[in-house]
This record gives sequence, structure tokens and C-alpha cells, in this order.
Amino acid sequence: MPPGWSFNPSAWTQRLPIILLALIGLYVSRYLAAYQLGYIPDVWDPFFAGSPVDPQNGTEEIITSWVSRAWPVSDAAVGGYTYLLEILTGIVGSRMRWRTMPWLVVLFGLMIAPLGITSIFFIIIQPVVIGTWSIIALIGAASVLIQIPYSLDELLATLQFLRRRAQAGQNWLRVLFVGDTDEMRETGNAEPNTEPNADEFDQSPGTVIKNMVGGGVSLPWTLALAALIGLSLLFTRMTLGVDGSLANAHHVIGSLVLTVVSIAAAEVARPVRYLNIPLGAALIGAPFMFGASMVTTVVSMVLGAGLVVLSIRRGPIRERYGNWNRLMI
Repeated sequence: MPPGWSFNPSAWTQRLPIILLALIGLYVSRYLAAYQLGYIPDVWDPFFAGSPVDPQNGTEEIITSWVSRAWPVSDAAVGGYTYLLEILTGIVGSRMRWRTMPWLVVLFGLMIAPLGITSIFFIIIQPVVIGTWSIIALIGAASVLIQIPYSLDELLATLQFLRRRAQAGQNWLRVLFVGDTDEMRETGNAEPNTEPNADEFDQSPGTVIKNMVGGGVSLPWTLALAALIGLSLLFTRMTLGVDGSLANAHHVIGSLVLTVVSIAAAEVARPVRYLNIPLGAALIGAPFMFGASMVTTVVSMVLGAGLVVLSIRRGPIRERYGNWNRLMI
């Protein structure tokens, strides 16, 4: 384990959730790419019918829209290759790779960022720019959002390691590519809950699943309620009859709130929750900027105030992350 940590972020139980979610993204991408490249005649979408004057469903409209055609190649296929590379970089390396292969950990962590940004971008533009939704694209976007918090702790451990070696007089660039030992004395570090060389799967299935799902990631009730608010904002067209610029504002704010909650679910990134405060303020002001009925105005103000209040409380931090704990306000 990294010095001062209560778990190993490079353990297989930490990497498997990301790999499994990347597999979902890979199959979503290859399915959409098959339609874009003409290998299959249609795609499945049971919820979104698309334009009434167009025989294509919502998914087909989105992946053949001008946004997709702006790419010189199939954008879904590019996403598939990225997911495949993510799976490979997740598999490679031992449980010590946070210090033996820092470059791979950095690549693995940073690779998820562009996927997340792209997924959020497509969530935002689906109803705003293209005018419809894609259930399959939403599934792929959800898999990326869930990956983000699981990737941050290993990246943090590696960056802490590089900083320690640089402070010890080592060339950090060399350490980045070839790794190094980590001889820092583990002051105040409690005994780990397993032996250093123990097989992490030599436990009950319930314990393994608990370590996979909850290792360094948690969702306090405040974040859970914020996520529900963000999700509800995506559907105010149907629930409140909102349309026009205000509906688009609700959709953009809701998508960004879900992104903030996803990142803040990682205990090492819990302070990111404060970004929901300006989003809540924007939600309060949106009805006055774009015009709305009294009911819609009240609902927007209540939900906006709720986001602000829910962003104040940090929630419990169950693990230890060395010196990083003092920054997790």
C-alpha cells in the first residue's frame, strides 16, 4: 500500500470495476459503429422515436447527425478503440504498479477524462442541438461517468509517489517511466486489513464485491440527492412542460450536476462537490433570465437552493490517503 493509505488503489478489486464498465462502453461503441459503417441496417432504441418525418429512431438520428458526420471517420469506432486501449492499460501491471509503472497509471487515469468529457458533451447536445435522445448513447455515457471516481485514487497515489521521489532527489521524469522503490517511513499508518502478499480474492464473495464497489468511492446522502436533482432537470420538458431556452438551460445544468456528483463520489475528489453551488445559483436565476411560469420558477428556485445546501456537507471519508486527507474539506 502507498504510505499513509488504508488500501491499495492498484489492487485488482480497484481496477476491475473500471475494466468491466469499459467493456460495456466497448460493446456500445462497436454496435453504433456497425450501423455507421453500414454493417447492420438499424439499431435498437425502444424509447426515442426520433423525428416524426424521419423513419430513423433517436439513436439512428444522433449517430448520423451532422455532429457525427463532421468526423472524417466513424466517431463510434474511435470511441471503441479508446475503450479497448483503456481495458488493456487497466489489465497491464501488478498490484504495485502505482510505483513500478507510474506512466501507465497516469495514462490510464487521464484516458478516462476525454471519454468523460465527450460523453457529457453528447448528453448535452442530444436534445439541445439534435432534438432527440439515444438510449444506447446514454448507457455508454453512464458507464463512463461511473468509471471516473474509480480511476482517481490510483492516479493520486502515483502522483504522491512521484512527488516523494522528487523530494528525495530522484529525477521524477526517470521515475515516471521506470518506477522506483518507496522507502518513506509509514508514520501513523494503521495495519492493513490484509497481509501484503495475500490474494485479495481469497475472501468471501460479499467482501470482494464490497471492496470492488466501495474502495475509495462512496455516495453520501447529500450527493445522492444532488444526483436526483440533476437527473430530474434532464426531464423538465416532460414533467413541467418547460420548453425553449429554459429547457435547454435545465438540461445543461442537470448534466453538469451529474458530472460533479460523479467526480465527487471519489473520496479523494470530494471537494469538487462545491462546484454544484454555482450550478445551483444558475438554476435559481434561469427562470428570471429566460422567463417561466410561476410553478416552474418555484421548482427551479427550490431545486437550485437544494443544490447549494447539499454541497456544504462533506459526508464521511472512510479511507485514508496519506497527506491528502487534510485537503479533503
